[in-house]
Amino acid sequence: MHIHILGICGTFMGGVAALAREAGHRVTGCDAGVYPPMSDQLRSLGIELIEGYDADQMALRPDVFVVGNVVSRARLPDGTPKFPLMEAVLDAGARYTSGPQWMSEHILQGRHVLAVAGTHGKTTTTSMLAWILEAAGRQPGFLVGGVPLNFGLSARLGAGAPFVIEADEYDTAFFDKRSKFVHYRPRTAVLNNLEFDHADIFDDLAAIERQFHHLVRTVPASGRVVFNALEESLARVLHQGCWSEQRSFGAAVSDFTAEGEPDDFAVLQAGQAQGRVCWGLSGQHNQLNALAAIAAAEHLGVPVAQACEALARFQNVRRRMEVRGRVPTPAAAITVYDDFAHHPTAIRTTVDGLRRQLDQSGARQSRILAVFEPRSNTMKLGMMKAQLPWSLEQADLAFCHSGGLGWDAAEALAPMGPRAQVAADIDALVQQVVAAALPGDHVLCMSNGGFGGIHQKLLDALRQRWQAASVSS
Repeated sequence: MHIHILGICGTFMGGVAALAREAGHRVTGCDAGVYPPMSDQLRSLGIELIEGYDADQMALRPDVFVVGNVVSRARLPDGTPKFPLMEAVLDAGARYTSGPQWMSEHILQGRHVLAVAGTHGKTTTTSMLAWILEAAGRQPGFLVGGVPLNFGLSARLGAGAPFVIEADEYDTAFFDKRSKFVHYRPRTAVLNNLEFDHADIFDDLAAIERQFHHLVRTVPASGRVVFNALEESLARVLHQGCWSEQRSFGAAVSDFTAEGEPDDFAVLQAGQAQGRVCWGLSGQHNQLNALAAIAAAEHLGVPVAQACEALARFQNVRRRMEVRGRVPTPAAAITVYDDFAHHPTAIRTTVDGLRRQLDQSGARQSRILAVFEPRSNTMKLGMMKAQLPWSLEQADLAFCHSGGLGWDAAEALAPMGPRAQVAADIDALVQQVVAAALPGDHVLCMSNGGFGGIHQKLLDALRQRWQAASVSS
């Protein structure tokens, strides 16, 4: 089969392309601003990439067009279609489908699907679960919205029955407004947490809860729903009806609980200690992610102790508290991190996790400089701007990139007083951070995009500053 993917450089659609190619299909695709690293990854797989959405791509005559949710029926100011290829597909009556639907029909059919859903932690938990199953010899397939360091790639078919997939609640396509995850038909479903997000497509939290219940409805009676017992929103979802085995985690009376610090804790099943996780990750959120992955793997018969042993060798995911570099100074190095956090809760969890890690390592006096951009559609709409000071409480200083926002970031961060600074462009933001940085600081960059290459710009500027300082001294 020849498939042509519209929006191929997105994380999910790029994963679909890689899986289709591995399955033996001919794959081509297009996107606006074909860009690395996904473009490099796809070309290395022998996938032809085309810049833009011109209608002349109809000449490829694929068996089916697979349409990403970046594509719409939108018009440009002059009235011409933003996506002329899609208009041509519709006019010709050509066959088209969505990425999740194609996955369901051609990759997931006949597999034991383990779907990981939640507002936060999907990528990390999916990666943990895939690694546990890999370590247990189950040879899982997977599709992750990131790159698990244990595997070095975001998607593979796998030789075993399990397929682990990051289950996104965002809508499927312009012609299918259901959440992506309703297409996956999981036998094991993880409900990690649930908050309001995606204000561009959901009116309120109840609307998202309804989509989560649609997911629950697809799990068979012989399946398992693993849920975070600390989340009232998930309790409301399950109260609407659940026809499968349920296993809880997180709360004191849950089926799976943890005792100890997030970087070294015992895992209890039904109140009995079954194993211990000692690893390099920090933060209570990762402890909860681990419990979710352990509970899901146990549904496939992986003993808790074996899962714990696997997690001790889990290397996390790129862009999850990833150290991008350290700049030496005469006193102590300045460390620059990259993290995907973009929702206020995720920002708070990430900053708090780093603070706890520093406290435990004896670096209580080390400062955290939080550098972030409100880039998601929800944040750009200003729906959660009032939560930003709360999310940054544990940061010593905060620096916000305000470019492209329709609301006043300085006003939103005013409760932080002089601890917060705002800049409309990346270079000005870099200057602010470099001017404020001191030896031993930890500079935490948070965005769900490339952030204008700020990580390397910060490292270069910090090195220049401290080299100049050493020469002058």
